[in-house]
Amino acid sequence: MKEAALPGIIKQFEYYKSLGDKTFVQCSDEALFWQHNEDSNSIAIIVNHLWGNMLSRWTDFLNSDGEKEWRKRDKEFESVIQNRDELLNKWEEGWNCLFNAIRPLKEEDLDRTVYIRNQGHTVLEAIFRQLAHYAYHVGQIVYTGKMLSTEPWNSLSIPKGQSGAFNADKFAQEKKKAHFTDEFLGDSEKK
Repeated sequence: MKEAALPGIIKQFEYYKSLGDKTFVQCSDEALFWQHNEDSNSIAIIVNHLWGNMLSRWTDFLNSDGEKEWRKRDKEFESVIQNRDELLNKWEEGWNCLFNAIRPLKEEDLDRTVYIRNQGHTVLEAIFRQLAHYAYHVGQIVYTGKMLSTEPWNSLSIPKGQSGAFNADKFAQEKKKAHFTDEFLGDSEKK
């Protein structure tokens, strides 16, 4: 039963990655590096943090502590990314590390113990911990991008004022089993 959960988990990670992808397309270069104040994070800083976290957590995932000795977490919150290309490269590198670690997992792996900062988690618990963490930060990216957009925003979910039409369309169809993300991913993005 747990193995059946893996495709849904992967789909959720893909969904949150797609929200970031769709936000970056709608952001100006300036918006990617904007900070409200010294204590806030720009989209670029959030991407840098996610990149560092993903490389640390998912490299050698089943065998070594998720907080790697080589990770420099405090540096992740500095303005080190210089341009859009560097931001997108780090974004892709982090997600590729994650997907390369979880796609080969089998049901018997899910009850194994992995460690994050010397605290034991089942593989499933560690996955859910990171899914929640990444959703939190992707939400910040989307919110900041939308707030700073100078063009009309292409909604990443059901547009304001369109819930009735969306629901009418869904209820006009035959019942079928679907994952949450099917509603928001375009056909070309469904896997």
